[in-house]
Amino acid sequence: MVRYGMLIDPTKCFGCAGCAIACKAENATPPGIWWARVYHGETGKYPNAKRVNVPTVCMHCDNPPCVDVCPTGASYKRPDGIVLVDYDKCIGCKYCIQACPYGARQFLDKIKPYFPEHGLTPYEQYGYAKHQERVVEKCTFCAHRVDAGNLTPACVQTCIGYARTFGDLDDPFSEVSQLIKEKGARPMKPELGTKPKVYYVALPEAW
Repeated sequence: MVRYGMLIDPTKCFGCAGCAIACKAENATPPGIWWARVYHGETGKYPNAKRVNVPTVCMHCDNPPCVDVCPTGASYKRPDGIVLVDYDKCIGCKYCIQACPYGARQFLDKIKPYFPEHGLTPYEQYGYAKHQERVVEKCTFCAHRVDAGNLTPACVQTCIGYARTFGDLDDPFSEVSQLIKEKGARPMKPELGTKPKVYYVALPEAW
């Protein structure tokens, strides 16, 4: 059985936010909706302080609290480990947003154009067909690309620093599994028991 996951190495992240823009372009997310984000901060004390960039996405937890609290079954985990939202079942209660300890989910209240004075562009007309108003959205690990046989999510493909690796966590010989072992990577907030499938190299202590 395949179980998809990702490795993110903040030490290779330039903070360019290319991953976030690639995600928006791939998934045509409306204004204000970001499935992928890059947080910026500092570690250490002067004169040894340094800047850090921490890219984040949905953690696609093996034990997802968002799925547990969903009253309609809209949030669910696929057999390959990818956690998704069925918009047709989502009632917009936002329980999953409150339950997620990683801030990975956002509520799409109203679909708006980026340039209201000009109306929807052809790209928006095509891309917004994937979305619904008054529902919760989040990163999908580019499930549509995975299902089409392309095992490279848009954020991974666009990263100029090669800070991201995607693959099968249950295959000990996959690149992502090998790198997690080699670099001693760990997930965010493992003490919560959510069992995230996104691992980080040299994650700052504050995270």
